[in-house]
Amino acid sequence: MLQAGIVGLPNVGKSTLFNALTRTRKAESANYPFCTIDPNVGVVQVPDARLEPLREISKTNKVIPAAIEFVDIAGLVAGASKGEGLGNKFLANIREVDAIVHVVRCFDDDDIIHTMATIDPLRDIEVINTELILADITSLEGQLEKLTKKARGGDKEAAENVALIERLLPHLNETKPAITLDLSEDEEVVIKRLCLLSAKPVLYACNVSETDLADHSTNTYVAAVEKFAREHHGAGTCVVSASVEAELIDFDDEEAAEYLESLGVKDSGVSLLIRATYDLLGLASYFTAGVQEVRAWTFKKGMKAPQCAGVIHTDFESGFIKAEVVAYDDLIEAGNVAKAREAGKYRLEGKEYEFKDGDVTLFRFNN
Repeated sequence: MLQAGIVGLPNVGKSTLFNALTRTRKAESANYPFCTIDPNVGVVQVPDARLEPLREISKTNKVIPAAIEFVDIAGLVAGASKGEGLGNKFLANIREVDAIVHVVRCFDDDDIIHTMATIDPLRDIEVINTELILADITSLEGQLEKLTKKARGGDKEAAENVALIERLLPHLNETKPAITLDLSEDEEVVIKRLCLLSAKPVLYACNVSETDLADHSTNTYVAAVEKFAREHHGAGTCVVSASVEAELIDFDDEEAAEYLESLGVKDSGVSLLIRATYDLLGLASYFTAGVQEVRAWTFKKGMKAPQCAGVIHTDFESGFIKAEVVAYDDLIEAGNVAKAREAGKYRLEGKEYEFKDGDVTLFRFNN
């Protein structure tokens, strides 16, 4: 299962947000830095409004959503790349995740300590990005000498690595994260071998106060983060109120809906964050639907039918014959599988079919 790491400066709401994501109080949350030292890991269901209509069509009571893992990583500080604030350990935790959810504080509250005394989300982002970039520079400089020797000896993979490192180092030295370097398709493969922190996809989570959740248009902090993400990082943003989400932990669905409505919002900021993170990880869902259960299966975008079959079981992939497929929208419009088949929307796809998000499928395979 792919993981997204929740990072940020100490005391910006990471652990509160993690607790809300997992609907637990697993991560300690306190008003002082470094209350999280070892990373907390939680499996989080991916909200998907398509599951309930599929359940009604299938006449089943069992629904299994897709899931991803979130990792609550302790707050980084300036100097982390040189070991400050247990930095080496924290950077190692980040290296193990597949994407980064960067929590940025976008609210004023004198009662909640900020480690840098003032609220400045762009400065906070720069601190984190700089530490990731410095760690990458150190890593690449350490790899370069060994790889150069191998390349001179005719090692093709080492030569590819060296060529990309020589492009990356000047880019990183301009304090630009690796993910912003334009890469060819071949280089996209090479950069994964280098295990760079700043090459991981990023989503900025703007942590706002309760009063800004319904309308953050006047929140200058959020506007600044959105502008930065769009213009300098090519990253997405999501607005969430960790304090509101913390309130929702102990509510049932009806109570939560009433509370959100009282704040002028219909959807949970955490629900939006989970879906945005799912997309950030390059993931999508296809569905199986029958009287036994409706289930969302997670696949990497671009996967073909046999690989998607293998998500269920390796035997499905090795013995793949065909996939019976209908698009979710077509199935809902038709009302059931039989009518979708009559309308010509139900089709057989072979090994080269690239699955789409929302496909409803039944696999044919040899045992």
